[in-house]
Amino acid sequence: MNPAIPNAKISAALFAKAKTLIPGGVNSPVRAFRNVDGDPFFVRRAKGCRIEDVDGKTYIDYIGSWGPNILGHAPTILTHAIHEASKDGLSFGIPNPHEVEMAQLITSWVPSVEKVRMVNSGTEATMSCVRLARGFTKRDKIIKFDGCYHGHVDSLLVAAGSGALTCGEPDSAGVPKSFANETIVLPYNNVERLEETFAAMGEQIAAIIVESYPANAGLVFPQPGYLQLLRDLTAKHGALLIFDEVMTGFRLAKGGVQELESLSPDLTAMGKVIGGGLPVGAFGGRADIMDQLAPDGPVYQAGTLSGNPLAMVVGLTQLRELEKRNGYSQLDTLGKHLEDGLRGLLTEKGIPHRINRVGSMFCLYFIDRDILNVDDVVAQDFNIFKKFFWSCLDQGVYLAPSPYETGFLSLAHTIGDLDDTLTVMSTALDKI
Repeated sequence: MNPAIPNAKISAALFAKAKTLIPGGVNSPVRAFRNVDGDPFFVRRAKGCRIEDVDGKTYIDYIGSWGPNILGHAPTILTHAIHEASKDGLSFGIPNPHEVEMAQLITSWVPSVEKVRMVNSGTEATMSCVRLARGFTKRDKIIKFDGCYHGHVDSLLVAAGSGALTCGEPDSAGVPKSFANETIVLPYNNVERLEETFAAMGEQIAAIIVESYPANAGLVFPQPGYLQLLRDLTAKHGALLIFDEVMTGFRLAKGGVQELESLSPDLTAMGKVIGGGLPVGAFGGRADIMDQLAPDGPVYQAGTLSGNPLAMVVGLTQLRELEKRNGYSQLDTLGKHLEDGLRGLLTEKGIPHRINRVGSMFCLYFIDRDILNVDDVVAQDFNIFKKFFWSCLDQGVYLAPSPYETGFLSLAHTIGDLDDTLTVMSTALDKI
């Protein structure tokens, strides 16, 4: 039992048992609380913006299942949709009308997406984008950026190499060196390295894949003109631009970051919000590129549960509810309230910090310099973060159990919830 979670006897027993049955006791690594030197708690139920653990303690949640629960946990409109859809079946492995509705909604909300294919996870979406880009361009090399995570795809689990033109090194056991040799890893927001790489290898590069706003090393924003440079360089050299909007798509705006930045990538990977909390992903883009997919083209991609009616109905219900409630404006108001309140506390207490926020996504860094890439993220004071995390958790506020993760607000949060959270954070900051 972790001392920061008093009386967590049932969670402790479950975790002990889980470790004998599941690698590390968890089904996704960040859940193990290794970045905060502790053990996780187990959740029994969730409703609105609150989660309840198996020992009966309740927390205000700022994770929302890592982004998809933009209406909050178990909103009645979604649970009703699941119930009604389930009466007609959970999966057919045959086309159903709901996947056509979803495709129509996505293509109408995201102008760069002329055709779209559903998959079951963000990882499937990014993997498919990379394969499709290689098949379309008939080139092999991919550029990604250090600190950007695109799921556990072999060719994208690659760490930075030692120089501008060196390919990356495998970032996980089990990834062949030959895969990493086709991936060039560059520092995000570094114009010189990007231009140098294209000047030397432009004709070999199939695509750039980028988290349009990197949200897996905290939350990092592009410098002015940086995303436009990616668009210009790929167009000039015949490469494709892939926006990974699995986190940002349909959370920040109907058209995601590309709407906010007025840019049109060639391909887009999507997920999270379009599933309403159920497993889902999608990828889409220019029709001439998407038409290279089987059965029309030579690039193979398939999935038994892709476009299953349950996920499609729930996702459509969530997206339409967001639109009906003018959700993005409300979420930005909530985000600004939390950001302004937290910044005021940190300034008043004289604690070095940076807060990066856009709409309902936010990240606090305990550092006194701007965050331009992953090097800045890892330079923050992790010990302060750990103390802050555990103190907030002890008082009933659940933040991401890692300084590398982004926080999420939902329409279920109220100003009162945020004010209660700020009170907790003030106490936690006094203990640092």
